[in-house]
Amino acid sequence: MTIEPPTSLPKVLKAYFGFDKFKGNQEAIIQSLLDGRDTFVIMPTGGGKSLCYQLPSLISEGTAIVISPLIALMKNQVDAMRSFSENDSIAHFLNSSLTKSAIEQVKTDIVEGRTKLLYVAPESLTKEENIEFLKSVPISFYAVDEAHCISEWGHDFRPEYRRIRPIINEIGQKPVIALTATATPKVQHDIQKNLAMNNAAIFKSSFNRSNLYYEIRPKTANTERDIIRFIKQRPNKSGIIYCLSRRSVEELAELLRVNNIRALPYHAGMDPATRSANQDAFLMEEVDVIVATIAFGMGIDKPDVRFVIHYDMPKSLEGYYQETGRSGRDGGEGVCLTFYSRKDLQKMEKFMQGKPVTEQEIGRQLLMETASYAESSLCRRRTLLHYFGEIFTGENCGNCDNCLNPKKKVEAKDDLAAALECIAALKEKFKTEYVVDVMVGRATSDVRSYKHDELEVFGCAEGSSPKFINSVIQQAIIAGYIERGIENYGILRLTDKGKRFIKKPESFKIVEDNDYIDDEIPEDIVPKSGACAADPELFSILSSLRRKIAAGLKLPPYVIFQDPSLEAMATTYPITIDELANISGVGLGKAKRYGDDFIKVIRTYVEDNEIERPEDLRVRTVANKSKMKIAVIQAIDRKIDFNEIAAGNGIDFNQLLDEIEAIVASGTKINISYYIDDIIDPEDQKEIFEYFRTASSDSLDEACRELCPDFSEEEVRLVRIKFLSDLGN
Repeated sequence: MTIEPPTSLPKVLKAYFGFDKFKGNQEAIIQSLLDGRDTFVIMPTGGGKSLCYQLPSLISEGTAIVISPLIALMKNQVDAMRSFSENDSIAHFLNSSLTKSAIEQVKTDIVEGRTKLLYVAPESLTKEENIEFLKSVPISFYAVDEAHCISEWGHDFRPEYRRIRPIINEIGQKPVIALTATATPKVQHDIQKNLAMNNAAIFKSSFNRSNLYYEIRPKTANTERDIIRFIKQRPNKSGIIYCLSRRSVEELAELLRVNNIRALPYHAGMDPATRSANQDAFLMEEVDVIVATIAFGMGIDKPDVRFVIHYDMPKSLEGYYQETGRSGRDGGEGVCLTFYSRKDLQKMEKFMQGKPVTEQEIGRQLLMETASYAESSLCRRRTLLHYFGEIFTGENCGNCDNCLNPKKKVEAKDDLAAALECIAALKEKFKTEYVVDVMVGRATSDVRSYKHDELEVFGCAEGSSPKFINSVIQQAIIAGYIERGIENYGILRLTDKGKRFIKKPESFKIVEDNDYIDDEIPEDIVPKSGACAADPELFSILSSLRRKIAAGLKLPPYVIFQDPSLEAMATTYPITIDELANISGVGLGKAKRYGDDFIKVIRTYVEDNEIERPEDLRVRTVANKSKMKIAVIQAIDRKIDFNEIAAGNGIDFNQLLDEIEAIVASGTKINISYYIDDIIDPEDQKEIFEYFRTASSDSLDEACRELCPDFSEEEVRLVRIKFLSDLGN
């Protein structure tokens, strides 16, 4: 294996992938693998896991074997790798979708040393002919992607993953890197045990995706209407809707299409050609929304999914985190909306009947975790991170429904003390559900069989509801008074902090869980949005060009350039290949392959709009349009009458309003109250202002249709400017 000096890794990163620096632990992970160590990577979706094995494969001798669960994922990653290289043989996949001649070509490229990355499914890896072939070629290392599939406690358990280690031993020992986006402490333990990686270097990145907004809503008769309205408020944005059943997928996709939303279904029951075509249509941005079962998701690598909706609550929090994590992978806006009903979870529990007892117990425990998360009034982010063994230091993330609509806290010191004493009396051998039964005095057959109905703690919380006691326990776990066992998952144990609390109780305030019966979600809960392009018009032009090029090459648009790269182009206006190559995420290879059309478009746009670029070294004359904006802002600061401002700049009143709207839209805050107060009654101002506060969009046409019988268009425009300036800038 060729080991590059650590100092050269950033240069390799820039040369091959166009990035100026590594994300998080990427460089340390890569160096660990290059040093020949088994390496275990826990990194959330969008954190850059793929690069951790892609880059070392390019600078190591031999071919890296990437074991991946889905054919579609392999195809997308191979396409992405080829886009960074001038040689398509740099990466291949080997699976059942290939013809015999295609398989022979793959093997030839590997034998002749042209292929640095080979993606295989675990089923393909175990075929005797593939084992014999791989024994005969130099292998640099093995990468086990989606490693959580190895654990029964993982959300997508695949029995064939348990055979990976024996096969690796048969082919030949080399370093192993295991990667997953979701791993609770229990799943992490299972992965290391099954892959014999107990001495591996472990790199655990934060699971906090701060750009994602989490919201749980009650599922009602109006859920479909709410989904349609939600999507229509986000025109041309990509989204995924997850349903549990194939029938729900088909029906909801059809309903969206009837309502003029570009949507397609995806589930395992469809014929492979249609399913693949629908996925490609979504990746190629021919449709905005894909409605799918969980069969869809692991096979995509689309960075600009702007929302993920769960029509049904997932079966586990790992599944929930993995699926919501498909949103906002580029760091931009990502809204995660889930519709929750206890009946859905009860239905899932019934489906488990007839399965092995162990599988039922695991499934039931995971469903209980999901219900607790959905019904909790605690910060969603804090709860999720704790589930994955990470502590969120803040009280309030400010980007979930519970934080934006907080409930009042209630004192629960006595309840916590009772719970801790009950766990101790039960010898720390039981799970939450059982502890709750004992505390509220519910003499179930299990409780009676252990004679725990005879304990002093039996019925110690008789006056409280099981739901409230469950909430006390869950929040005590997050606060560090109680912990769950890893080997015997779910068993409640006291921490040192909990033992100290029993001796010296102190204030412990909790928020009571949501009921999700008749709850109304406030309309003013608005998620934080991600960054947008500095020049929206150019960004739109570049997006269209990217889509056109991608369609011609039959590639997803993000393979050409990702949104952050387009945003950087729309900020710095590169007009040469060298300038384009310096954009983050581009690099010289991509600039040469795709750049000509982009720099032509940018150069024309710069010339047509007389734009002063940051790269320009000579002083250029400020365009008249810019001069006028400065003059208008200065005049408003001096509180000059609008008619005088218009006359002084040689434009009419409506053109002046156009200029002021453009100034506000660009992010500049201005105060026009001095003018509005003279011509519009305060109560009328308030009514128009409140309309925009509650409207689904700031569209002037829609506002005029609603308000203009009572107000003039000019009045509506003026208050709209004030609204956008006051609240938007």
